[in-house]
Amino acid sequence: MLNISQNFISKDQIRQQAPSIFTAQGAPETSEKYAHIPTDKIIDDMAALGWGVVDAKQVRARKGIGFQKHLVVFRNNDIQITAEDGDNVFPQILLTNSHDGKNAFTFTAGLFRMVCENGLVVSSREFENMKIRHMGYSFDELQNTIKAMVEKLPLTVESLNKFRSVELGQEQALDFAQKALEVRFGDDVENIKVDLNELLTATRSEDRGTDLWSIYNVIQEKLVHGAFNYKYGSKTRKARKIKNFQQDMVLNERLYDLALEYVPA
Repeated sequence: MLNISQNFISKDQIRQQAPSIFTAQGAPETSEKYAHIPTDKIIDDMAALGWGVVDAKQVRARKGIGFQKHLVVFRNNDIQITAEDGDNVFPQILLTNSHDGKNAFTFTAGLFRMVCENGLVVSSREFENMKIRHMGYSFDELQNTIKAMVEKLPLTVESLNKFRSVELGQEQALDFAQKALEVRFGDDVENIKVDLNELLTATRSEDRGTDLWSIYNVIQEKLVHGAFNYKYGSKTRKARKIKNFQQDMVLNERLYDLALEYVPA
């Protein structure tokens, strides 16, 4: 689960949360063509472009400790999407990388919703992910990549406005909730029973609406945070929070894709 702060975190905090970010060399099995660029170099370069770090994580690893995949979440407080209803959203850039030669620097668009301090991930269908390979990295290349992402932000604004303008009827809302459960549980959803009306019930007044944006946020937050109960056979269980950032990002992207299906063409 992305535990995103409103404030930038220091390098000491980043190191505590994801020490692999600071690994000074590539894994022994990397090829001769692999050029090691420590992720903290990207953090410094992003800071020069106005983007600070608000979260950092790494996957748990039994092998290749120190070289495993990690995540850094950046935000520029000068870039904000302001809604008429006060539901302000900050665009974010999510960087994933590893030092084992298996991953390029991958930049994904994200959103930080102020009202609930919740992080969302924009679908790659709406916002193309961008990559920088571990070969010949330069600050200019990073600058051009970030510039291209910022230039595409109007697409995100357009999507959010569409979500806010689409009203879902009761049947559509229930359909959305059921399909969202399929995203979370996969094929196992056939063995799971959830009170869909309860899943659709907002936990805060700002989300009490029948528009797609409100419903999407209610369901996204509950599925990610595990804020719902379900029956598996005869047993009632409380859903678990998603703690693995890779699962978090995949779930978020798929939920965003699902929400887009309810926007009229």
